[in-house]
Amino acid sequence: MLTPEQLVATQKANLETLHGLTAKAFEGVEKLVELNLQVTRAALTESAQHSQALLSVRDAQELIALQASLFQPLAEKTAAYSRHLYDIASGTGAEFSKAFENKIAESQAQFAAMVDNAAKNAPAGSETAVAVMKSAVAAANNAFESVQKAVKQASEVAEANMNAVANSATNVAKAASAKKR
Repeated sequence: MLTPEQLVATQKANLETLHGLTAKAFEGVEKLVELNLQVTRAALTESAQHSQALLSVRDAQELIALQASLFQPLAEKTAAYSRHLYDIASGTGAEFSKAFENKIAESQAQFAAMVDNAAKNAPAGSETAVAVMKSAVAAANNAFESVQKAVKQASEVAEANMNAVANSATNVAKAASAKKR
């Protein structure tokens, strides 16, 4: 049984965790807003420059060359934006995952201690039931660890795929831009 002091300590720890996660989520939103502001500023500046360049075009060939010169940087900037967005999301997600894993580890330790305490105070002849309970707890812990490993591997694969797609898109844009010149 938990004492009132243990309950208060647990609630305090849970509130601290919640506060920390809220702060991390807010940091992620701040980074996202800052990224979007930077992109918007750059887009406005580039739009003004592009408009000025369009006004100075003398013939159709010059217009085609100007448009081709704008395509490659746009694709690269889009890929860079996607990478930054992914980095912000994965960084924030990693903080949440870490906190979740820590809470699960705490809960597992508390539950194991509770099972051990129950085993010590169990009536004679209940050794088999206690052994089954301990085995079930161990199996649940192993299953959780397996799921954690699978999720981490899937995240790594998704990140590698995202980077490959971004690099591929940039390379295609460079090749297309080079052909138009």
